Amino acid sequence: MNIWIDNLKIILFVFLVVVLIVPVIIKIAHHVNALDIPNERKVHKFPMPRLGGLAIFIGFLIGYMVFCTPTIQMNSILIGSFFIIMVGVFDDIKPVKPIIKFGGQLLAAIIVVFYGNIVMQDISAFGLYINFGMIAPIITILFIVAVINCMNLIDGLDGLAGGIATIFFITIAIISSILGIYSGLDASLTLIMIGATLGFLMYNFHPAKIFMGDSGSMFLGYIISVISLLGFKNVTLTSFIVPVLILAIPILDTLFAIIRRLLKGESFAKADKEHFHHQILKMAGNQTKTVLIIYLIQILFSVASIVYVLRSPMIGKIVYAVLFIIIIWLIATTNIVFDKKKISEGFKKKFSKKKEK
Repeated sequence: MNIWIDNLKIILFVFLVVVLIVPVIIKIAHHVNALDIPNERKVHKFPMPRLGGLAIFIGFLIGYMVFCTPTIQMNSILIGSFFIIMVGVFDDIKPVKPIIKFGGQLLAAIIVVFYGNIVMQDISAFGLYINFGMIAPIITILFIVAVINCMNLIDGLDGLAGGIATIFFITIAIISSILGIYSGLDASLTLIMIGATLGFLMYNFHPAKIFMGDSGSMFLGYIISVISLLGFKNVTLTSFIVPVLILAIPILDTLFAIIRRLLKGESFAKADKEHFHHQILKMAGNQTKTVLIIYLIQILFSVASIVYVLRSPMIGKIVYAVLFIIIIWLIATTNIVFDKKKISEGFKKKFSKKKEK
């Protein structure tokens, strides 16, 4: 019981720090003109302050100073996070080139891997085992950068990225607690991030008063990837596939975006309105319903992960399979991967040509 009380204290402390700091960040965002201006691709109608990621980062930093013990691993995470936040804040104030953002992400990942020695050496899942050997550091760097960009791309509606991240952190905390793992860097960071993201959601859920901006989405992706690696390294998670499956929505959304843009012959960096959340928004009709639907899907993936780790791998696999069938249905009924209108027009043209012959 004392452990649960201590954990709640960490969450509540960081939550209050972020709740108190966000109004200050809103004023700073207006002062430095870090505003998200509406356009045809965006959902919001009025200029919105960004820099919300700075509030999440400050909560994380203060939480670390109060509740964590300095280690080389933690030093590497902190140094990497400074680069992520610095690039993100500059981008929130005045958009920077994609190559600069990628450079900051890459540098942060390299620091974590080579200075912090946080490396994914092997993975085992569903009876398969892969040892990465000499290329393990490269695979780890790619994983960190990939998760950062997954969270960056999913950040398109009020409360969406923050809510997905919160569900991820809560899921990891539940697994850790039930397994009796109350200490360790991954456990401490998870509790701190629950408080930070919940505090931010008080201002970011629809109708939002502030956006997290790239500073927030990139930082969340960075911390999620690090906690995933630490949890697997410290055996908080019995399989590295668990955090990956918890993040199924942002990962699949990124994969679909890559395929969609390749099929259209467009640059991966080009933004569009065909993301997972845009497709659900077309069906649901408003932001609140859309975000809650995505939360529900994300929670189902989390429940499947908890069942897979703690109860029955077979039941967990069945729930995963059902969820992926739903995703396949979404692909078939929306434009998330293929432009249905163009495909339909193509079939009509071919059919009409055959008729003419």
